[in-house]
Amino acid sequence: MNLELSLNDFMSSCQIRAEAALDARLPSIAKIPERLHQAMRYSTLGGGKRLRPLLTYAAGHALGLSFDRLDGPACAVEFIHVYSLIHDDLPAMDDDDLRRGKPTCHKAFDEALAILAGDALQALAFHVVATDPSIKLPAESRIQMIEALTTASGSSGMVGGQAIDLGSVGKSLDLPGLENMHIRKTGALIRASVRLAALASPGLQKQVADKLDHYAKCIGLAFQIQDDILDEESDTQTLGKTQGKDRDSNKPTYPALLGLSGAKEKAADLNEQAIDSLAGFGAEADYLRQIASFIVQRKS
Repeated sequence: MNLELSLNDFMSSCQIRAEAALDARLPSIAKIPERLHQAMRYSTLGGGKRLRPLLTYAAGHALGLSFDRLDGPACAVEFIHVYSLIHDDLPAMDDDDLRRGKPTCHKAFDEALAILAGDALQALAFHVVATDPSIKLPAESRIQMIEALTTASGSSGMVGGQAIDLGSVGKSLDLPGLENMHIRKTGALIRASVRLAALASPGLQKQVADKLDHYAKCIGLAFQIQDDILDEESDTQTLGKTQGKDRDSNKPTYPALLGLSGAKEKAADLNEQAIDSLAGFGAEADYLRQIASFIVQRKS
């Protein structure tokens, strides 16, 4: 990718690339069980910001990696993300009818098939990291990628954060408690998106990897804060999901704890920290810097 591309053009290019890569790795609806494969493709393709693949590509760009070797990791992290969205929307979880501007998986199909589609996407993510021929790395690097993805996805990461979230409805959390929840629920997979790119560069200095990880930790939390802000300020059509859902469900949020202005200040501070963590990089990390600002300025 050319560094002269604007961020919008770079994002669009990555979204198109990710869509094609996801499509190529998803099972065909002509294969048995057809309806399960249809549900997987329905939920994965044709929508979403593709932020996690974008971060994998942008971090890889900062490290001088060919995008061909990043398609597999980018798809793996997006499959995990989509599986989490399918399950989050279920009646037993957040009970939502709209996702990415269209009916949620359990509404378009049924609850049982939605659960299975999420399960299958989770398994597919690890299959891609373990076997995808585009990941031209030694077995040790693949194992490290699998470890990073499982840690980010499991009880110490995304699933653990969701459990804390469900257990916090109607309760008060202090700021450290809220941050701990979202570092797991939202931030862990965003960090994994960047971590997978770092692992695709064997021999990368630990100091460089740590700087990228700190960047990702900051933007992961900033992303959730902006989500909370948009839940208060935006509308359902713009968001592509039900606006005000967290407030109506009496969930702990940053605006509820800090107020809207305090939440915005916190997001801006995290954006600054993320950009500062890239001080040792040159222009090759400009997309990462711009993505950090985009995250706290986005309207959907």
